[in-house]
Amino acid sequence: MGVIERIRKEWFLLGIIFVIIMAKVDPRFGVKGGPLKPEYTVKYLAVSFIFFNSGLSLKTEELASAVLQVKLHGFIQTFTLVFIPCLIRVLIKGLQLSPISPWLLKGLMVVGCMPPPVSSAVILTKAVGGNEAAAIFNSAFGSFLGIFVTPVLLLLFLGSPSAVPYSTIFGQLTLTVVVPLLVGQVVRRYVKDWLERSKPPFGTVSSCTLLLIIYTTFCDTFSSSDIELDHFSLFSIVCVVLLIQVCLLLLLFYVTRSPSLGFSPSDVVSVMFCATHKSLTLGIPMLKIVFAGYEHLSVISIPLLVYHPTQILLGGLLVSPVRTWMLAAQKVKVTGPSKLSNTASQPAQGDLV
Repeated sequence: MGVIERIRKEWFLLGIIFVIIMAKVDPRFGVKGGPLKPEYTVKYLAVSFIFFNSGLSLKTEELASAVLQVKLHGFIQTFTLVFIPCLIRVLIKGLQLSPISPWLLKGLMVVGCMPPPVSSAVILTKAVGGNEAAAIFNSAFGSFLGIFVTPVLLLLFLGSPSAVPYSTIFGQLTLTVVVPLLVGQVVRRYVKDWLERSKPPFGTVSSCTLLLIIYTTFCDTFSSSDIELDHFSLFSIVCVVLLIQVCLLLLLFYVTRSPSLGFSPSDVVSVMFCATHKSLTLGIPMLKIVFAGYEHLSVISIPLLVYHPTQILLGGLLVSPVRTWMLAAQKVKVTGPSKLSNTASQPAQGDLV
């Protein structure tokens, strides 16, 4: 793969690095009260646009084929929104004894509270050949569920760092998240045929808007002289994030193959990606709302910024070996019963014919 192709493929990751560098070079443009006026353009317009775009692109009409797999969906959502937050909470208790920045540890807790992403888990499940319908359902349902559950988890585990009352927080969540998402779904009903024909670049548009949010967040950070972050903490949190993802993937791979759960090999693939991935697109805007005006917001968001590309890169590396395992497991599942049935159909010695 050439340099240009690699840049096109990894443009969003490079974009995150670029906007952080730009914020460091001159934070005055994107700081609160600056020319960009992020307290209005980002807080309301950009966040609302991301969720309107999500509502417009979310193919809820495709979810009917997977809606009856209740056990599978319940397992994925419970693992994502209950097990992982509790696991990371316990992990952080131990990491608090280390010299890692406490703000990065709070950010790690934020990662645990995030819902699954709308696209990456579906893309990887499809690439492997897993249960794509289940992946679509859980990504969509998890995103809707996360709108209500994630803020509650954030406030439960981290509390509100500002004087903003909970009613104000959930009021703004409704105004900038729920309403745009529902409006996007309503609009989709009337322009669905046009959307299918033209295939607008929803993912690219949302990613560009997200870069704007990340830029203004770090402008606020670099404009404050009180915030310092050591290299050891940054390196440690990258290692911890990678270790968490590897352990979660291995845990799910071995647990979901248990005959007692009754999941097919293609189900196992969708569980591995849907239950371990966390949404950056939904996460950063929610943090801007729940932790509005908090000077350490950008530091808290760093683990999520690390988790997002890590899950995509790690998932990409796993596509080939997981596909090989799935095809072999499906072959065993198909040929195994047939052999048994052939054996059973042959009369044993002494049987009546």
